[in-house]
Amino acid sequence: MKNAVFRPLPTPTILTLVMLPILLGLGTWQVQRLHWKTDLIARMEARMAETPRPLPPRADWASLDLDRLEYRPFTVTGHFLNEREMRYFTQDRDTSQPGFALITPLRLDGPGESAGAYVLVDRGFVPQALADPATRPGSEPEGEVTLTGYLRRSERRGAFSAADDPERNIWMVRDVARMAEAAQVSPVAPFLIEADGKVPEGTWPKPGRTRIDLPNNHLDYALTWYGLAVVLLGIYIAFHIARGRVGRPKG
Repeated sequence: MKNAVFRPLPTPTILTLVMLPILLGLGTWQVQRLHWKTDLIARMEARMAETPRPLPPRADWASLDLDRLEYRPFTVTGHFLNEREMRYFTQDRDTSQPGFALITPLRLDGPGESAGAYVLVDRGFVPQALADPATRPGSEPEGEVTLTGYLRRSERRGAFSAADDPERNIWMVRDVARMAEAAQVSPVAPFLIEADGKVPEGTWPKPGRTRIDLPNNHLDYALTWYGLAVVLLGIYIAFHIARGRVGRPKG
């Protein structure tokens, strides 16, 4: 071994042999997640481009595969219960201006067994200054309406979700069951419909809130893990060079 070009020290070698596969494995896992997330976003975008279909009948609501239906467009017809409008605290998707999404129960019309049931409709965004309906005349549709929107799942409260304030009509989580109970509507669809479409400038609420906002930073994460693997190898080699363990010994 006296003339060996590389004479590794046991402790740093063992540590490197343990850490290097972990870093490479994490990088590879992120590449796999990148492919999965890219495919998921593509499938959601394809769903949003589909032709709108009628809402599933009430008899099927309990057995719906909401994962398969989310982001698909549906058409609903009914009467809004404007006096039971609820305000979900959020921000404008384009300007980041704080405000509220107006969520209003829609009593379904038409023939069929769904008539008389309800679906919660996210009608769109209003700034905080326009929270009171009196400040936005004409914002509450009267009579029968037909609209198209995207199906969205009811939200679950997370560990860091702020508390709802039903007394002030401020909601932090779009929990369909809890909102329907507060609005005293039943039976209600176990999902929301986010209204789509465009309205004239200055008209409120502003629909079209549906965005595919899944974070897709997996390429950055993969490059980070692979980069750390390269740094680890560099440190390992530099450590041995500094201690004269690389190259033939002199003398």
